[in-house]
Parts: sequence; structure tokens; C-alpha cells
Amino acid sequence: MSSTPGSGTQGTSGALAAGLNAGFAGRTYPRTTPYAVGRAKIREFAEAVGARDAVHVDPELARARGYADVVAPPTFAVLIAQQCDRQLVLDPEAGIDYTRVVHGEQRFMHHRPITAGDEIVAVLTVDSVRQAGGHAMVTTRSELATVDGQAVCTAISTLVIRGAQA
Repeated sequence: MSSTPGSGTQGTSGALAAGLNAGFAGRTYPRTTPYAVGRAKIREFAEAVGARDAVHVDPELARARGYADVVAPPTFAVLIAQQCDRQLVLDPEAGIDYTRVVHGEQRFMHHRPITAGDEIVAVLTVDSVRQAGGHAMVTTRSELATVDGQAVCTAISTLVIRGAQA
């Protein structure tokens, strides 16, 4: 495991102040089971986030625009990425107390749109673990792809595990 300047503790064993195992930097988890993307899920998500483009709900319009089916809003990937992050959160060796977790940041790099009918798998890598102000911060990268291996999205997430209260 390596250390990146300015990124805090990486590649060392031991617990940070918030109990997170600092040795998890560089760890990769097995690919997830497929997530079946359906029209109803896309519609529901689009409504929840206020995405009003008809391409999210009208299959004929989506096909007319060159897509295989309705297109998920860009942030739909969070549903799959957070299920992938769950592997780390539930790993007893990680030492994460979920009652102390706050979602700090989320970024997406889309390689192609997610559409209804896709079956998406993801591989989780813990990119960094560090301490800041009494809290532990873990940055993960979920590589989302179709079951056939076509890259769909790279989702970067930072979780903050709050330290002990004063």
C-alpha cells in the first residue's frame, strides 16, 4: 500500500480516533451482485430529485434520442454506489460505527448513461483513510459496470465517521 502526500494516514494498521481501521486504505472488495435497473426505479428517482426531462420516463422518446430505454438521472448511480459502500460499512474489521457516519462528499464520472434494462455490478476500493479534527474520513471508489464489463460510472464517496463527543 502506498501513501499519497497530503492524504493523511494510508496503508498503516491501527485505529483512528473514530475507531476506523486505518489499514483499510487500498483494500478492494469483491464485485457486488447485479443491480437490475428498472423503469419504475428510474421514474421514482427522477421524481424524487426533480429531474423533469421526459427521457427519464418515456421509453419512446428515449429511443428516439438514441438510448436503449429510459435514462436514469446522473445521480441515480448513488443507489448502486452506496450499496457497494455497504460492504465496507458492514465489515466488522473496518471498525465503523454506522451511528456516527455522515456522508461527506459524492462525485460521479460517467462513462455512459445508466438505462432501464441495465444490470450493474460494482467493485469497491478504499482509496484513503485519514483523520481530521477528531473524525475519521474514508474515501471510496466504486467502479460501476454492466455484467458484461462495460464501464458505466466511477463513483467517489467520502464518509465521515464522527469522533467521540466532548
